[in-house]
Amino acid sequence: MLDSFYLDPNAPTGPDPLGILLVAVIAYFCGCFNGAVIVSKYILRDDVRKHGSGNAGLTNFYRTFGGPLTFVVILTDVLKAVVAVLLGSWLLGYFFGQNGYAASIRISDMWALFGKYWAALFCLLGHMFPCMFHFKGGKGILSGGTAVWMIDWRIALVVWIGFLLLTVLTRYVSLGSLWAGASFPFASWYYHPDPVIVILAFLLGGLVVWQHRGNIVRLIHGNENKFSVHRKRGEKA
Repeated sequence: MLDSFYLDPNAPTGPDPLGILLVAVIAYFCGCFNGAVIVSKYILRDDVRKHGSGNAGLTNFYRTFGGPLTFVVILTDVLKAVVAVLLGSWLLGYFFGQNGYAASIRISDMWALFGKYWAALFCLLGHMFPCMFHFKGGKGILSGGTAVWMIDWRIALVVWIGFLLLTVLTRYVSLGSLWAGASFPFASWYYHPDPVIVILAFLLGGLVVWQHRGNIVRLIHGNENKFSVHRKRGEKA
C-alpha cells in the first residue's frame, strides 16, 4: 500500500490529501456524539461523568443509571462507528478515486481498507476526546468493537470471542477490554500485513489499552470492580 501514497497527477494511485483529512474530520465528529453524555446530561439532566469512574462509557452509564435508556447509549455508539467506517471506506476507496485509481480494483480496495482503519481511528479519538464535551469521553470499547466488525469479520471474531470469554469467566469487563485492545493489532497484522494498516491498528489498540490504564492498576491491586447485572452507584468502570 505504501506505493499508493505517491500521488502522480497523470496516473493517480490515491486520493487527494484533503480527502484523507476530510475523512478524519468527519469520523472525529461522528465519534464526538457520545451516547452516555448526551443521554445523561440532556435527557436525565445528570452528567454520567459526575458518577463512578467519571468515564463517559456504557459500563459507567449502566452502573449509574441502568434502565431502558442504556439501549439508546448502545445504539448511538454503534451507529456512529458504522457511519464513520462506511464513509471512510466509500470516500477513500471509491468516491475520491472516480477519475483515477477507482478503475483499479486492487488499488481501490487497498484505499477502502485504509479508509476503514483511518476512520475508525478518528472516530475513536472523537469518542475518547470529544471537543464539545471538554475532551472527556469514553474508553471506546463499544464503538471500537463495532468498528472492528466493519473492518474485517475475521478480526472481529478474534477480538470479540476473547472479550466475551474473559468478561463472562472473570466478570471483569476491563480484562476483556484489554484483550480487545491488545489482540486487535496482532490480528490485523496477520490478516492485513501491510505496514500502514499495521501502524494504524497498533494506534487503535494502543488507544484502548491506554484508556484502561487505571483499570490495569486496579486489576494488579485486586480491587477492580466486577460486572453485575445489578447496577451499583459509585463503582469505578
